[in-house]
Amino acid sequence: MKIAIIGTGYVGLPTGIGLAELGNEVVCVDKIEEKINALNSGKATIYEDGMEELFQKHLAKKSLRFTLDMKNAVSGADVVMLAVGTPPHPVTKEADLRYIYAAAEELAPYLDGYTVVATKSTVPVGTGDEVEAIIRKVNPAADYDVVSLPEFLREGFAIHDFFHPDRIVIGANVKKARDVLLKLYEPFQGKTEFLLVNRKSSETIKYASNAFLAMKIHYINEMADFCEKAGADIREVARGMGLDSRIGGKFLNPGPGYGGSCFPKDTNAMAQMGRKYGAELNLIETTIAKNDERKARMGQRVLDMLRDHPDGRIAVLGLAFKGGTDDCRDSPAMEILNEILKTSRNVCVYDPKAADNARKMLGSRVSYAETAYAAAEGAEVVVILTEWEEFRHLDLDRLKSAMSRAAIVDLRNMLDAEEVRSRGFEYSCIGMR
Repeated sequence: MKIAIIGTGYVGLPTGIGLAELGNEVVCVDKIEEKINALNSGKATIYEDGMEELFQKHLAKKSLRFTLDMKNAVSGADVVMLAVGTPPHPVTKEADLRYIYAAAEELAPYLDGYTVVATKSTVPVGTGDEVEAIIRKVNPAADYDVVSLPEFLREGFAIHDFFHPDRIVIGANVKKARDVLLKLYEPFQGKTEFLLVNRKSSETIKYASNAFLAMKIHYINEMADFCEKAGADIREVARGMGLDSRIGGKFLNPGPGYGGSCFPKDTNAMAQMGRKYGAELNLIETTIAKNDERKARMGQRVLDMLRDHPDGRIAVLGLAFKGGTDDCRDSPAMEILNEILKTSRNVCVYDPKAADNARKMLGSRVSYAETAYAAAEGAEVVVILTEWEEFRHLDLDRLKSAMSRAAIVDLRNMLDAEEVRSRGFEYSCIGMR
């Protein structure tokens, strides 16, 4: 099949690469000339574990192309996927759909032959109706159907998740469109669950899933706070909870609060939809408010470690919102760092993949290091904010010798508390007294 993908970000690019690997002709279109030029020259514009090899392979085979020309991408396509951003509105926090609607209007004139237009972006319930209406208005003669095809790619694991999906959800109101997508995803038949639902149900599934996971994260963080006060160990508590098949062990890792490009945006959008339709979503509303409070408290926890050394140097390890990606959007690490910077200006940061993106946001407010040990040079406290695997294997003796005072605030519980303390560190972590 010929597949056109509009948008080359953290959804569009991995999806395009995955579909090319399945044997399709994929054309990705974007409006940013610098990005398209970079992609065509062989430079991936985002980092995803395992992506580089497949990207180079299909670029060389010409089964994966990049263009600024919407007509070139859409003409003759069997499926057109909308994978543009749906950022939160700065005031209302609802999903901003201007890019979705603009893409629908721009692609409409170039639809020829029967085409399935699929929304890959996470969009509120009813967006498919509006996209359908926009296309019909611009090109009344077009032969098309609009479907919801939500993505479930975890950043940092997007390539793995594309080839090993938990489920494939197809939200189509007509059989013809559903059959096209079943053919596209035929390589996954017998390997995962296919869920065939109506379009509005499909649009709801992604939001409901992300909101539930956000609530699960917030719940385990509340339990971690309880454990710190009561003397329990959240690692043991989470393990005991996770062994219950009704609960499961995923998303029971306590930390500084959820973040990233999906959970904050999607929980806020879900809450806004609840208000729009007059449905009380109290659990989601509370989760949003308390998660924001938590990140501010985590920043204060770091500053409390410096109460006797208020001008001391702080080394921050990790800026991406999680390990495996270079994405700093709505990163808890960045929000906590901004809280720290309200009081301290003596901060050095290190991230193995996200430094360039972080630099665009932080500018000269911090200094930058090439290694964790360079960041720790002369530091009063080291703060771990992102769960990069290399931080789990820090050489504690080398770290200690670089620091002016041996103190670690581990907001991801990456290190073994007993070992760290046995090496002479003051050690603060999550969910343990």
